[in-house]
Formats: sequence, structure tokens, C-alpha cells
Amino acid sequence: MCQYCGCRDMPLLRDYTAEHERAVNLGGDAVRAMDAGDLARAAGLARALADELRTHWQGEENGLFAELLASDDMFADYIAPLVAEHRDLDAFLRTMDFSAPADRESFRGAVFDLHEHIAKEEDALFPASVTTLDGDQWDAAIAAWQRAHPGERMLGS
Repeated sequence: MCQYCGCRDMPLLRDYTAEHERAVNLGGDAVRAMDAGDLARAAGLARALADELRTHWQGEENGLFAELLASDDMFADYIAPLVAEHRDLDAFLRTMDFSAPADRESFRGAVFDLHEHIAKEEDALFPASVTTLDGDQWDAAIAAWQRAHPGERMLGS
């Protein structure tokens, strides 16, 4: 993510970025385990990745995305494909089987695609949110994060 717009200074965006980093690390670790032939470890890491992403997506879609869509419908054409990518990756992670060579290669591609997906959010949508959302909208987006992460606290709070 760029450093000029202040995204990482916003508590919600800082937490989403940290979740992105955890997801990338889990995916990379799963690919490395897969390449080392440790398919059981790869499968466990993929389950942890799926859990991380599902919580992340719930907060993101019900909070930040919803508030951006409510503020200006120009975001719809940008957000709809991101949500579709969430659904596609979730469906794949629910059904994939590391014992199947085709699924292993698809998983490798999905982890690569996740990097591109995250860049779309961090390099465009997050900076746009800084200049678009007002205080009440940030409060609503944070409340959605909290609902998606019951019992957790935001970083630095």
C-alpha cells in the first residue's frame, strides 16, 4: 500500500491491512507446505486462511463496502467484482482437496490471485474511502468489523 494518503493511520484500514498480511502469509505458508509434500499441513493452513478471509470479508462487505456503496453508487462497478472474487475463493476453499493435483495447482493460482485482489482494495478502495466517508460512516464500518470479530479488539485499542 502507498504511504501518502494516510490509509494505514486509519484504525479500520490498518486492521484490514493486517488481515490481508495474515491471509497472504497463510496462503504462502500453505503453498510452501504443499511444495514440500506436507499436504496435511497445507490443508490446515488453507483452513486457517479460509477462516481468516471469511471473517475479514464479513466485516469488509458489511462495513466499508456497504458504506462506500451508500455514499456513492459509482463504487458499485468496482466493489461488485471484489465481492464476486470473495465468493469464488470461498467456494473453492470449501471444496478443494489437496490430494488432487489439479486442486493443488488451483490453490497456487488462488494465492497468487489473492495478492492482486488485495492490491485492488489497498491501492484504490482504501484511499478512496479516506476521502469519501464521514465520521458516522466510519463508525458504522467499524461496528461491522466488530460484529465480524466478536470479542476481538482493533489493533492499538
